[in-house]
Amino acid sequence: MADTILVLFIVLSAYFVRGITGFGSGLIAVPLLALSHPLQFAVPLVLALDFTASFILGGTNTKKADWAEIKMLLPFGLIGACLGAFALLKLPAAPVLLTLGAFTMFFGFRNIFGVSSEGQISRAWALPTGLIGGGAGALFGTSGPPYIIYLTHRLKDKSAVRATFSWLFVIDGGFRLGLFLVAGLLLETKFQLAYALSLIPMGIGLYVGNQVHLDITTEAMLKVVGALLVISGAMLFVKVIL
Repeated sequence: MADTILVLFIVLSAYFVRGITGFGSGLIAVPLLALSHPLQFAVPLVLALDFTASFILGGTNTKKADWAEIKMLLPFGLIGACLGAFALLKLPAAPVLLTLGAFTMFFGFRNIFGVSSEGQISRAWALPTGLIGGGAGALFGTSGPPYIIYLTHRLKDKSAVRATFSWLFVIDGGFRLGLFLVAGLLLETKFQLAYALSLIPMGIGLYVGNQVHLDITTEAMLKVVGALLVISGAMLFVKVIL
């Protein structure tokens, strides 16, 4: 029971953040879930919830999505997803967890110190962004950071970034879910029960986060999220070492 409550609390917190920023649920939920669960459980669970949340956030913003950017990113994202899924199933847990910890802390410090660059980048960056985003999404359950960095340097409208990312994830995430289904990860009773129970805290987190989104600056929230990412990434290092 305590284990289930912890999972639901992590889901609530992760989707509260996503409701505010439009992304970040996987980057928060997967490292925290990985402290007590194998990645083969945590990654598919968060992916399935993210897939559902993307319909909620993206479905009401179809007209704001930039489909030209999605078409550029998607082919490379699908290739990256295949590579990431293979790594999740075949690589030993310890090095993957250490890499996830480093990945999480990198983006945490990036948020805290407000690292960013001005100006629009070339669409040629869609190739490495798609490969890294798709690969990290399948291996770590968090494709958001690479995609968001790319989109925020291509699109000026924050609503367009949120809608574009949500619809990109619907397609890319659906492909990854198909890969995990073939691998049998979605057929586990533990996964199916956790997904069903997590839908309510996910919905509450998204709703409350969307309300807060109207009253808080993105910069302020990203610093708070950054601190959480650094802490959760460091805890993964401790878990592996001990």
